[in-house]
Formats: sequence, structure tokens, C-alpha cells
Amino acid sequence: MTGPRILVLVTGVLCLGFILRLVRRRELRGKYSLLWLTVGIFGLVIALVPGLLDDVADWLDVNYPPAILFVIAIAFLLLVVVHLSWELTRLEDRTRTLAQELAMLRHDLEAPESDGPQ
Repeated sequence: MTGPRILVLVTGVLCLGFILRLVRRRELRGKYSLLWLTVGIFGLVIALVPGLLDDVADWLDVNYPPAILFVIAIAFLLLVVVHLSWELTRLEDRTRTLAQELAMLRHDLEAPESDGPQ
């Protein structure tokens, strides 16, 4: 096994260990952990199966096999950014709704009662 493959293998194992640690401590939600665990497993597969990247490059007619990793990484990061933007928008809407409901409740509590005798 060559040096770069060992580096990828060690990095993949460390990534998987770190993600599992975050999940166990409940610092990372399950839906995000599956995403990152998939990335770690993908790295391990690339490291453990030496000819896989070359075979995929030949199949896709790519001259430089590591370029495939860059394309996959960029596509993956683009999907992560779009998903996080969607989550942020959803959370902003929920926060605005909660703030409006809280303001209405405070107004109702602080307003003098007009129903009582005068």
C-alpha cells in the first residue's frame, strides 16, 4: 500500500470515528451523520480498492483519475450548501412566526382588560 493510500485510509478512519463520537454525544443529528459517514466510507473504499478510481476514470474517459474526486467533492459540497440554505430558510420562517406569536401574547398580557367593570 502506498503512502497516499495509507493517508486516505487513516483520514477515513479518523473521520468515521469523529462522526460516531459526535453522534454518541448527541452533538450531531442523525440525518447529518449519515451524510458524513457516507463520505468517510467512500474514502475508505477508495483507499482499500486501489484500481477502482482508475477503472471509473477509464469508464468515464477521464485522463486524470483524481479529477473525478474533485468533481464528486464539488457536487457533494454544492448539495450540502443547498440543503443547509433550505434548512436556514425554514428556521428563519419558524423563528419569525414564533416571534410574532410571542409579541401577540405579550400584547395580550400587558393590555388593560376592557371586559371588566369600570
